[in-house]
Amino acid sequence: MIAAGAALERLWTGGTWCEGPLWVPDEGCVRWSDIPGDRILRWDAATGDATEHRTGVEFTNGRALDRDGSVVQCSHGRRRLERERADGTVSALADGYDGVRLNSPNDVAIAADGAYWFTDPDYGITQPLEGHPGEREYGACWVFRLGPDGTLAPVVRDLDRPNGIAFSPDGAILYVTDTGAAPAIHAYDVEGVAVGNGRRFAAPAVGHSDGIAIDVDGRVWSSAGDGVHVYEPDGRESAFIAVPEVVSNVCFGGADRDELFITATTSLYRIRTANRGPA
Repeated sequence: MIAAGAALERLWTGGTWCEGPLWVPDEGCVRWSDIPGDRILRWDAATGDATEHRTGVEFTNGRALDRDGSVVQCSHGRRRLERERADGTVSALADGYDGVRLNSPNDVAIAADGAYWFTDPDYGITQPLEGHPGEREYGACWVFRLGPDGTLAPVVRDLDRPNGIAFSPDGAILYVTDTGAAPAIHAYDVEGVAVGNGRRFAAPAVGHSDGIAIDVDGRVWSSAGDGVHVYEPDGRESAFIAVPEVVSNVCFGGADRDELFITATTSLYRIRTANRGPA
């Protein structure tokens, strides 16, 4: 799974709890969050420099690249799914369900039909320095689907605290991590605008799976307490990358999508792989 001769590189350090990496191809950069620092950071592949992209961002977390090149991201502080356009404007996509506020959207994946599927645990309203104190207004933590027509509906209700989310390359399987009472990665068969056949897929032995990324062959690259664990589509572990900090999230990037970027506690890391992330 790792390119010949590749070694783990630390590209930047100085964060408090780093999450939500995203490769932005139009800018040739990785964008990620230092959540307690309430800032979005940016690492430029051309120069190797890391800078603050924005500050006072209301504790943004996971993000995904939309078809038009804008960034869809999760805001703990605003308790919403939102969009940041190239000109810097930020607007809400979804902030409530059935007349009440969301908890604190955490991670988002975009389906082939343009729908946004996102997790909504309660960390932004229960964890100090990750948002603002609040209550679960709908009484649970679910995964939601925001359709292209603006319809918002829960699609996964059987997890304690759904966290990371990603689709298989063909869109037939939805993977969701649960970082609650029984941490694990779960898999669901996608059935149009709903899911079925939920099952436990895998779980790292150290720590828990938070963010995940899927390569072009359908392998699941998962964060963990000791590094990155790689699982085959049948759930077998096939590779491991040791990282000297607790890993929160991973994403593929680079010009050829063959670089794995890793956010781990205070730092951003990179390792070149022998596989690629989806285009």
